[in-house]
Amino acid sequence: MILGRLRERLRYHPTRRLAVAVVLLAPLWLLSVFPWGWAPAVLALVVLALLAVVDALALPAAHDLAVDRELPPTIGVGDSVEGEVRVSGSWDAPLRLRLIDQLPSALDQAAGRARDVRVIAKGGGSATFPFTVRGRVRGRWPLGPIVLRAVGPLGLMERSLRYPHVQQITEEVMAGRALADSVIVAPSIAGIGRFRLLALQQRLRDTGVRTIRRRGEGMSFAGLREYVLGDDPRRIDWKASARRDKLIAREFTIEQGQTVMIAVDAGRLMTQLAGEYSRFEHALSAALILADVALANGDRVGCIVFDDDIRAFVPPGKGRATLQRIRDALVPAVATMAEPDYALAFRTLAARHRKRSLVVVFTDAIDVRASQSLIAHTSRSAARHLPLVVALRNDELSAVAVPHERESTEQVYESAAAEELLSARDEALWRMRRAGVSVLDVSPTKMTAAVINRYLELKGRAAV
Repeated sequence: MILGRLRERLRYHPTRRLAVAVVLLAPLWLLSVFPWGWAPAVLALVVLALLAVVDALALPAAHDLAVDRELPPTIGVGDSVEGEVRVSGSWDAPLRLRLIDQLPSALDQAAGRARDVRVIAKGGGSATFPFTVRGRVRGRWPLGPIVLRAVGPLGLMERSLRYPHVQQITEEVMAGRALADSVIVAPSIAGIGRFRLLALQQRLRDTGVRTIRRRGEGMSFAGLREYVLGDDPRRIDWKASARRDKLIAREFTIEQGQTVMIAVDAGRLMTQLAGEYSRFEHALSAALILADVALANGDRVGCIVFDDDIRAFVPPGKGRATLQRIRDALVPAVATMAEPDYALAFRTLAARHRKRSLVVVFTDAIDVRASQSLIAHTSRSAARHLPLVVALRNDELSAVAVPHERESTEQVYESAAAEELLSARDEALWRMRRAGVSVLDVSPTKMTAAVINRYLELKGRAAV
């Protein structure tokens, strides 16, 4: 117990080189069969012990070295980012360091195993340990401690230096926009800059996205005034003119933007995998990119996440602060095995936001009962809003439904069942289209470009 506490306090450990030296000196004890034959062995061990002590005394303490970690404060799910740990200090002698960075399990460190390497840090200089991590699980995660293992100049002893509270030195942390002791794993926004740029330049076709030129004057009614010579006769309000016994014209103002409400289903069907990640993760990523593009185009954007309850609601707003609020609302969102309550979602939307909007619903309608509820509420909301249902296609189910040669009896039944489900889904989507609902049937892995394209198409037609 005492030795364990002493070892924990000192944190000194023998290296493999010291163990090899002890093994090599072991044959000297064979000389002990001769008078005074044990003297060379004892002398060799004493010399080796003194060298080990000298090597240990040459090692620095934790306060002799400064450790800084640089890592982006926000990482997208599935996105790989680069970071580094810098070690500096005023230790006079050259050091051999080995670094172990205990990052949270929400970050995949498979690409960063090379951080556990040996480097040379000369006295008064610094050493840099680059690494690569990938976001795996959404949330805010505390950063773990960093352990440095300093090896003595003779390579006989090493010392573990633990740094439990390593601060980040990113610009966001220094500006106070992020915490220095944690990292946020958010929905992936890979390529968001390119989508934003291409949307502003109306050249989304370069990424497989096409656009339609905006038609119409983009005007909204502002009020009435007396008609004057030179006004467009088409703006005369004949009912108001009849009441006032003189010509009255309508005044219009240029629309600054429309409102986009993003609704993300967090129910049972969204938990299914589409590649490496769930359909819910793909929906969150597309929703965040859509929000960014819409805000860049001057629109007001809001967001709602629901299953059998409202999990998050962000009222429509403009600017980068709105995008930050939406991102913060999506970070803790989790898809559950509950059935989505479309009635609750649309009631909440009707109660909290009455202005006509483009309502983009990320969901699926393969279940008969769920599809009936979705059809009813999207059709009813079409009277006030412009609903766009993004139906996430089940690629694995579609593959099973395709008949193949030499199928077994079990495979034939599976194919028939899959085909029946897909037929019910196609019928549900057809009924929504017939009721005036815009429907986008797309694979989750190819959804983002298609959603942005449909948004720009509706905006170009001034449909909202």
